[in-house]
Amino acid sequence: MRINDAERRAWHEDGFFVREAVFSEEEIRTLGEAAERVVATAARAAQDAGEDYEIDGNRYQPAAGSLLQYEHVPGSATLRVIEPFHHLDPVFDRLVDDPRLVEPMRDLVGSERVSLWTDKLNLKRPRQGSGFLWHQDSPYWAHASPHVDQLPNVMVVLDDARIENGCFRVVRGSHRSGMLPGRQGQGTLGPLFTDPRHFDESAQVPIEAPAGSLVFFSAHTVHGSEPNLSDLARRACVLTYQPAGHSMFKIEREREVGAQAG
Repeated sequence: MRINDAERRAWHEDGFFVREAVFSEEEIRTLGEAAERVVATAARAAQDAGEDYEIDGNRYQPAAGSLLQYEHVPGSATLRVIEPFHHLDPVFDRLVDDPRLVEPMRDLVGSERVSLWTDKLNLKRPRQGSGFLWHQDSPYWAHASPHVDQLPNVMVVLDDARIENGCFRVVRGSHRSGMLPGRQGQGTLGPLFTDPRHFDESAQVPIEAPAGSLVFFSAHTVHGSEPNLSDLARRACVLTYQPAGHSMFKIEREREVGAQAG
């Protein structure tokens, strides 16, 4: 389960690699059911939480120990992102420790002992799911982590990902330049989205992959997606790991990963 030579080359040269159909159909069905339970739990908590706020027209709401992001349509109650979310269902709490995620992460982090940095559930509902502008994760995290170069991501694909339903896209090789400049003069959040003048957009790769696949990508890899214009859902969860001994992102406690001795 550790990364092989071809994956190591792809990681260094491209900034990502894919392992297709790692989880079985039954496992993905279980994860999909757990994802909907998480959404229901977050929605109930949001009713009681009350307070929300907007940044650049995007609506956010702290609830259930998570930050909820809603679709961009004014007044929408459709959840777009829940971060963190593993604590909202035991299925996802166990996923954090799954060796199919953890073993490759030991190689990518560069440490035999790893812990969780953050996790988020991305929801692209049919005909509703909006796109994500090109961005890197590292600018979000640089102020909060002393080891931003050691925060690799793994995306668990919960539904078949196709161009039609807004599949994940990466810009091959964009990680090699480190943190890139953001968009200036485009609102409060603009600087967190990558200025397209500083990378080769023609090097983008749409990651079309069956449900149950894993996409490993660097915190410096420029990535994004198009809207979901289809009748098919496109759900995915992303877990980010770090060297052990550090608290999670915005949470003052460590989420240790089981079986550290490997």
